[in-house]
Amino acid sequence: MGLRRPLRHPVPPTPVPRAPATGWPPGPGGGVTRRQMLLGSLAAAGGVATIGALGGCSPATVAAGGARPLSYWHLLSGGDGVVMAGLVEEANASDNGYEATQTVLAWGAPYYTKLAMASVGGRAPDVAVMHASRVAGYAPGGLLDPWDLDLLADVGVQEGDFLERVWEKGTLDGNVYSIALDSHPFVLMYNTDVAEQAGALGDDGRLVPVEDPETFLEVARAMQGVTGGHGVSYGYLGDGAQMWRLFYTFFKQHGGEMDLSGDRVQVDTDAAVASLEYIQRMLDGTVCTPNGDYGTAVSEFVTGGSGMFLTGVWELPTVKAAGIAFDAQPIPTLFGTPAAYADSHALTLPHQNDPDPEQRRAAYQFVADLLQNSLPWAEAGHIPAFQPVVDSAEYAELTPQVNYAPAAEILNYDPEAWFTGSGSDFQAYFLETVQNVYLEGADPAEGFDAFVRRVDVQLAKPNPV
Repeated sequence: MGLRRPLRHPVPPTPVPRAPATGWPPGPGGGVTRRQMLLGSLAAAGGVATIGALGGCSPATVAAGGARPLSYWHLLSGGDGVVMAGLVEEANASDNGYEATQTVLAWGAPYYTKLAMASVGGRAPDVAVMHASRVAGYAPGGLLDPWDLDLLADVGVQEGDFLERVWEKGTLDGNVYSIALDSHPFVLMYNTDVAEQAGALGDDGRLVPVEDPETFLEVARAMQGVTGGHGVSYGYLGDGAQMWRLFYTFFKQHGGEMDLSGDRVQVDTDAAVASLEYIQRMLDGTVCTPNGDYGTAVSEFVTGGSGMFLTGVWELPTVKAAGIAFDAQPIPTLFGTPAAYADSHALTLPHQNDPDPEQRRAAYQFVADLLQNSLPWAEAGHIPAFQPVVDSAEYAELTPQVNYAPAAEILNYDPEAWFTGSGSDFQAYFLETVQNVYLEGADPAEGFDAFVRRVDVQLAKPNPV
């Protein structure tokens, strides 16, 4: 397929707008639901104060040139925000009947709260980015509209264009509520110069095969002998997301399952404890520092203080900018089952009571244009979800992206519940209950049991949206 190249000078992200809150009319049928009452109370209490003029749904006016204005919300800032701005500008330049305006909101809970309020209050944008792991908490409450698969096909997007587990993540009760733009897994980056000096670089210039936990520790210690610092950079202190990413990768490699569909956690405790015990072995001061934070880990790796780096694909631009010789790959399968923690930025249709059909068609075309021309998103590190891009000759030229792309085939999202996913409190619960297992060598079984009890408390509560 023909892929558009990225713009050389993308426009900067749109500043976060600030405006007073607006009212929130009742949903379809005219009645006020418990969900609307709750969210309305949040707004009245000051929990959501900037919905009013966030570029949400309003009567569409077709411009003189025939382009329909589209409102597009996302939570991407920094380098990702600049790249996304370029994608939006490129999509608008396609002259496909729309003009999308992006609104950038603060990452995490503020974004998801505003998005929920906009859907309830009749001010929803035409398209919004969500983490795929958050869809299970939003779609059941009617905050998202399902995608029309026939209309998607009309604009050149269909299920067969995605890996099965990536497509399925956006599906709930037979409806598709999100279309993934990417997957961004936890991967292993490594310094090829350090690996060569440590005898861990194969004849193909790649890291030697590592297929069991002891070999990984041996390779890490050999690299530490070269760097004098650590074998592996891994920062987690005060960061539940980083703790969870590594734990969940190993847990799934053990074949572990965690089911949050009932009123109590159903989980493979043996796999969880074994994963935590291995992490404790890694945090020995030689393989990894026992008390490092994320920023320190990034700095250590890019300055040559370690041979390997456990991180997300989003750090690719940072490592490239450092100028070190490096490569990347999926995290080695140490415990039998290939697996990696991941999430996806996904495109959604926030609920609108009476969407205009032509406006919706324009939104579908905009989403198709983002997906079909997402090579710049790959250049920024993310693995495109739209497989024709991954299968293209242009993508094959991207290194190390092409070497870690197989991680998308073994990814694992958070267990589904209304309170899980990126930017939620779920990973904070893991931090609260398990950090001392990492930091002070506390008993893994006791720490994980405390986490399970904390999650059980949440499972006993109804989904507030």
